[in-house]
Amino acid sequence: MEWLDSLIFGEGIAHSVLILSAVIALGVFLGKVKVAGISLGVTWILFIGILFSHFGMRMDPHTLHFVREFGLILFVYSIGLQVGPGFFSSFKKGGIRLNMLASAIVLLGVATAYVIHLITGIDITTMVGILSGAVTNTPGLGAAQQTFMDMTGGNDETITLGYAVAYPLGVVGIILSIIFIRWIFRIRFDEEDKTVAENDQRAAREAELASVLIVNPMVDGQKVVDVKHTINRPFVISRVLRRNGKIEIVNAETVLHEGDRILLVASTEHMQPIVNLVGRRIEMSHKDWEELDSQFISRRVIITKPELNGKRIGDLNLRKGFGVTVTRVNRAGVDLIARHDLQLQMGDRLTVVGREMAIKDITRLLGNSMLRLREPNLIPIFIGICLGVLLGSIPFVLPGVPQPIKLGLAGGPLVVSILISRFGPHYKLVTYTTMSANLMLREIGISLFLACVGLGAGDGFMQTIVYEGGYRWIGYGFIITVVPILLVSIFARKVYKTNYYMLMGLIAGSMTDPPALAYSNGLAGNDMPSVGYATVYPLTMFLRVLTAQLLIIFAVG
Repeated sequence: MEWLDSLIFGEGIAHSVLILSAVIALGVFLGKVKVAGISLGVTWILFIGILFSHFGMRMDPHTLHFVREFGLILFVYSIGLQVGPGFFSSFKKGGIRLNMLASAIVLLGVATAYVIHLITGIDITTMVGILSGAVTNTPGLGAAQQTFMDMTGGNDETITLGYAVAYPLGVVGIILSIIFIRWIFRIRFDEEDKTVAENDQRAAREAELASVLIVNPMVDGQKVVDVKHTINRPFVISRVLRRNGKIEIVNAETVLHEGDRILLVASTEHMQPIVNLVGRRIEMSHKDWEELDSQFISRRVIITKPELNGKRIGDLNLRKGFGVTVTRVNRAGVDLIARHDLQLQMGDRLTVVGREMAIKDITRLLGNSMLRLREPNLIPIFIGICLGVLLGSIPFVLPGVPQPIKLGLAGGPLVVSILISRFGPHYKLVTYTTMSANLMLREIGISLFLACVGLGAGDGFMQTIVYEGGYRWIGYGFIITVVPILLVSIFARKVYKTNYYMLMGLIAGSMTDPPALAYSNGLAGNDMPSVGYATVYPLTMFLRVLTAQLLIIFAVG
């Protein structure tokens, strides 16, 4: 049985693959176990790795380092691809306030950690690990480790140990904070639901439909293109019902007459002013239009041809060439006005109206192949990783900072993936990935990273906890977790009257903590926590990575 002993406790490729696979499989299995509705998720992989390493099942240091960093790159890059399209739009309207509150939680957490460092004398590098664990942010841990290695050429295992010790109570502390906020404000869900309903009535969707009777004599005899120029607001007229009962598909050259009925598509913000300038609303639903125009059909067609990525709707010449109208474009669940200059992206779902044969022609033109969407676009992914590594390796000199700062293998790919996913289609770069493909890439990356971190830190874990006072780190981490959350949440509720559902999402997003989001969604029974989470997540992730690096730079420099 010498071969088995060598395979488990020896070295080589087979040994490394076996250990990694066993750690990840066991960690993922335990991550599905919930206690009081709370689970540590994939973080179990870290603890299983520590356990394996404690009992002598370790990997070659060079292999360990490579797999760890490559896993981190896959993880942060897939996160950037996911959040990139909504990163910049998250700063609009109420998102600015939520992001400011989330940033306050991040900065207060850093300040709390630094104060504990000054009071206790714990080394700042160790405190960065405790901070990353307390706020359940794995990319911050990776960024801190990478920055320390870039500046010193070695590893500081106390960073990982601090993370591992503080993480479990960090997850629990976030959820306890959510519960405590509900208790101190005596929050009742029926009142929160009422507020949500009122907000929903006022909320402006990106696109809505309205049936309008043309009564303005100034519109009579005008072409649609001239009416658009006069009103100077974005809208689409899908169909027109003439006074003689004839229904037509509308294009730019269609002439409108007083007494015509039109199906208008515009944003809520612009809808009423447009209606006032054209005529008045009438009680005619979308279903009524469908019953009238039996010769026309409405279909949703998916953009799946790469050559259409980045093209404008007007470039396709659909109205003149095919006699169909694009009324809406659904992108990531949001309906957009089908403006002439709107750039299309892979995966966009176009609502088109026209005759059946014309719709079939459009379907062939646009692709509409779910099989095509399932094909992985590997070139943009690896080009982006290459550019991310290059960006992360560039040293930036900041005033007052003793050492040049680098985004590193965590920050560089994150920034590039956000930019590529947002602006890639403008340059004909296909960045579309299915949710399942993105999730698989992200989970593989974080699993490899956590397994390697645990395998590299397990040798001194028990000694640190039992003999070197590491158990105190649990308390320090809990303070770092709850103090910023409570201070900012009380301020948000008192001053801004932030809805509790949105506040739960804000808390979970500011801590980049999926278990807290899952708890919040289950408690709320609606998607508002997810909206708050998605709004603050991109900026929070970026700040977590950046602040972890800055703390290491100041400590080592």
